[in-house]
Amino acid sequence: MQEQQKIIDAAVAFVKEELTEAEGGHDWWHIYRVWQQARHIAAKETVDPLVVELGALLHDIADSKFHDGDENIGPAKATAFMLSLGLPEATITHVVNIIRHISFKGGNNEQTFYSTELGVVQDADRLDALGAIGIARAFNYGGFKNRALYDPGITPDLNMSRETYKKSTAPTINHFYEKLLLLKDRMNTTTGKELAIERHGFMETFLEKFFKEWG
Repeated sequence: MQEQQKIIDAAVAFVKEELTEAEGGHDWWHIYRVWQQARHIAAKETVDPLVVELGALLHDIADSKFHDGDENIGPAKATAFMLSLGLPEATITHVVNIIRHISFKGGNNEQTFYSTELGVVQDADRLDALGAIGIARAFNYGGFKNRALYDPGITPDLNMSRETYKKSTAPTINHFYEKLLLLKDRMNTTTGKELAIERHGFMETFLEKFFKEWG
């Protein structure tokens, strides 16, 4: 247990350093929230706690949307870090699989890898995209990319391919329909599903008020 804590402490230090200049919705505090939420969910599941914690801590170590869509930088950085700690190959492979498969890729993409550990971390990450914090993160990223808040002439695309989703420059409000409002029904764990309901409802209320004020 003490050895595992040293590994987690090293991962925390590594992630804090790597994400010092990160966009506000994908910074250390996003990682911290996902990490803590993953630990909460994991307590009610049969999982490898080290894999869950490392998966949560390293899942956005190099998010592809900040690296020209390159989905290999994050796994490579995480692998190098875990190798430096001398972690078992099975642990490294499992954590890297979580990093590669955690993200929402658009409405038409099937997940090709699954484990209970991935389910836990994915739920924790998705919960951070919902509710008040999810709304704040969506508009923070939209501002970071200089996107419109809303454009009545641009309707949400619910059938985007993986590549189209990655390259989308649609207004931030569209993102609610293209991703955020879909997450409640894609949660993996009982705890995740329960927590998602309230956050989903909050977003629906926000959108109702947004369109009322817009009109």
